[in-house]
Amino acid sequence: MSVICIDPLTDPRWQRLVVRHESSLFHSPTWLKVLVDTYGFEVGALVLLDDAGELTAGLPFCRIDDLVGKRIASLPFSDYCDPLVGRREEWDALVDWLAGTRCTVTIRPLQNEIPLSDERFVLRKRARWHGIDLRPDLEIHWARLHDSAKRAVHKAVRDGVSVRVAERHSELRTFFDLHLGVRKHKYRLLAQPYFFFENIWESFIATGQGRLMLATCGEQIIGGVLFLEWKDTLYYKFNASASLDLGHRPNDLLMWEAIAYAKQRDFNSMDLGLSDADQQGLIRYKNKFATEERAISFLMHVPRGSEAPVGEQFGALLGQLTALLTDADVPDRVTERAGNLLYRFFV
Repeated sequence: MSVICIDPLTDPRWQRLVVRHESSLFHSPTWLKVLVDTYGFEVGALVLLDDAGELTAGLPFCRIDDLVGKRIASLPFSDYCDPLVGRREEWDALVDWLAGTRCTVTIRPLQNEIPLSDERFVLRKRARWHGIDLRPDLEIHWARLHDSAKRAVHKAVRDGVSVRVAERHSELRTFFDLHLGVRKHKYRLLAQPYFFFENIWESFIATGQGRLMLATCGEQIIGGVLFLEWKDTLYYKFNASASLDLGHRPNDLLMWEAIAYAKQRDFNSMDLGLSDADQQGLIRYKNKFATEERAISFLMHVPRGSEAPVGEQFGALLGQLTALLTDADVPDRVTERAGNLLYRFFV
């Protein structure tokens, strides 16, 4: 098998491979472009060629070289990224090339189990993934909803909550402020840079490949979900809401309206994304709507002798800085600027 590295942003063969293969949003050239435009990563795709020069298998990755050290990630800031391989021989051919770089390699498979049996990789942790099979009729979806979700939807409607689609950048900014607040005050985490969301808006929403759905009560935006579209799946990518307005249950109404929208557009599934083990509230919320649950595996290959003490020290420092910069006494705009500077290192 012939292994080469191509640019998945410009090489039309990559687009043909991901359309033909069982791929996800995170394999798409549009998503990869958002990562490059936001964080400046060097993106590539390892691929296998057949005799006609067409791609038979592949794996997108970002090569990163910063204060943490040299490493390869497939993919940074993406819920998961399965290798597009069907046989162990194809996987081995790609990984042999990666191992030859002498860099630490991380990968997050969801559906493809081939990497899990590779002894060169260590399982660091697992996260939860939820999805919805959208093929049944909308009435069946409502009937199988958890009773608490039905009650929440009814309460939101009684309280005057409505859902609409964002049309202006100012509404994206309002959504980001809610997102920043959730990340900072609920999880004590830095938020992604605002220009990450601006790039998503320009690459996906402005081109009809996604939408930002907003929950409003009166004139106030009290919640929102950013959805992205790829092939036959609607991806629930980011959710945020105002903590003081959670009693109006905007998140349940948003999810129900998204299901109705997805059915109208004939999507076959909704991807509810990654939830970490310590996000029990988020997991309970998704379980009210999900029909599927799986594990995302965080795998790492560390070449012998490649440990970087300076990188390890910087990683520990990042944790301390995050705790300091997400303190309630720190102004939100300072926390936002900290995310702009530091978020790219969390990979």
